[in-house]
Amino acid sequence: MKPADGPTPRLRFPEFRNAGPWEVKRLGELVTTITPPKKLQTTEYQPSGRFPIIDQSPNAICGWTDDESALVEADFPVVIFGDHSCVVKLADFPFAQGADGIKILSPAENIDGQFLFLLLEASPIEQKGYNRHFSELKEKLIPFPLKASGEQQKIADCLSSLDALIRAEGERLGVLKNHKRGLMQRLFPRPGETIPRLRFPEFRDAGPWEVKRLGELVTTITPPKKLQTTEYQPSGRFPIIDQSPNAICGWTDDESALVEADFPVVIFGDHSCVVKLADFPFAQGADGIKILSPAEKIDGQFLFLLLEASPIEQKGYNRHFSELNEKLIPFPLKASGEQQKIAHCLTSLDDLIQAQGARVEALKAYKRGLMQRLFPQEAG
Repeated sequence: MKPADGPTPRLRFPEFRNAGPWEVKRLGELVTTITPPKKLQTTEYQPSGRFPIIDQSPNAICGWTDDESALVEADFPVVIFGDHSCVVKLADFPFAQGADGIKILSPAENIDGQFLFLLLEASPIEQKGYNRHFSELKEKLIPFPLKASGEQQKIADCLSSLDALIRAEGERLGVLKNHKRGLMQRLFPRPGETIPRLRFPEFRDAGPWEVKRLGELVTTITPPKKLQTTEYQPSGRFPIIDQSPNAICGWTDDESALVEADFPVVIFGDHSCVVKLADFPFAQGADGIKILSPAEKIDGQFLFLLLEASPIEQKGYNRHFSELNEKLIPFPLKASGEQQKIAHCLTSLDDLIQAQGARVEALKAYKRGLMQRLFPQEAG
């Protein structure tokens, strides 16, 4: 394809709107591959060290090493491509290659490394099993403006600034989640204890909590039917809940499948050990969940949060409800209001976490949309 016939992005910065179409070349013409001095095996990864290790996993850094002789020599930044995973990363710092399966790509003089990374991120190679994909990547057509014009750098700076914002908001989300975990550890007693380390002022002299087996505090509810995964719909009148990590796994219009209960109820994944709270009518999806209706003396939301704070450890794909049934549950008197105060506190924090998570996802969606407009559609 000649430059004159090249593609043009739908969105350009004002100073480049009359700059004409972009050039197009095969990726193989725009990069050279770098051979590392050695490839560290996963058994050599350390939890800390002087130098980061990069492999084809989704993690930006997968481990650390003190082995200076393993460092890749390059003019940074370089683009990292997971030959099996199709993961694309940018490295602008010295690193060591971890295990096998990545290609280290040094950009040619006419293309900016950060620009190339973002373009490949916007138009990824589709992973096809555990095959090698670099031969396909080498043939991929890469549209790009003249580097001398400054347009590549402007696009890279714009999207990198957005990445920095996403990271910052993601870190705030992580702080909120960590705060909730730490708060739960203090608001609920440690195993074998009956008094939490942190209590609201009005309950500090209320004495120890009661302890009972979970089986004494709940009754199991049998659903009218269990919908198979083939019956899940992408939309409908009623949500479906199963033992997957998703709060809602599908939808149905089958009113006869609705679980009858005094909501809220606690949902336990018998195989997955996932715990959920349902305070709305729903249908059970497939097999593998236990629907637990709390007794009068325990608040459903409080019980859910306590089980979330002290989960059953998943042991393969076994059933775990018999273990949960015997789990010792500490709880204060419901009439005192302490259960509800704890539940309200942690639920308010959940609302903040959910709002922050939605903000992060909105920024990611905005970035995806922006990349689709800043890079020509011919990029794929």
